[in-house]
Amino acid sequence: MPSASGTTETKLTKWDEWQPNMLANLVFIVRESRVLLIHKKTGLGKGKINGPGGKLEEGETAIEAAVREVQEELLITPTGLEEMGILRFAFVDGLHLQVTVFRAGGYENGEPTETREAKPEWFEFEKIPYERMWADDVHWLPQMLAGRKFDARFDFDEEEMLSRQVDFL
Repeated sequence: MPSASGTTETKLTKWDEWQPNMLANLVFIVRESRVLLIHKKTGLGKGKINGPGGKLEEGETAIEAAVREVQEELLITPTGLEEMGILRFAFVDGLHLQVTVFRAGGYENGEPTETREAKPEWFEFEKIPYERMWADDVHWLPQMLAGRKFDARFDFDEEEMLSRQVDFL
């Protein structure tokens, strides 16, 4: 069935009954036509390129966790954070992950620095290596970088995307 964005959805998950069992965030720091991404060295998505981010700790808001995760992974503090969208993932193994996506207009307290968790790299928008990222990213990231907010749902079997629905708001 076509969504507002023209993508199609295959009904695998009953999204009206879906509840997250993990909350996380992603942060995309943007400067002009470049975005700061990381080569992920640990955890879910190890070996992929993504935005910095991670799981919320007990009592944290999504934005508090976003700031903490960028500080831990890149030793900088993102500034001008704006919530851009929600990603909902239903993995066949039972993980139901809800990710709040933030766009940041800058950062302070140093320069992006490699840590045991992440290696930072700036990419021009038109040179983002989607083939090295999660399969869903190409369906929402370009529009988010252009300033469009979104709500998205994906079914995955490990790293294989089984279905998608992306609605731009």
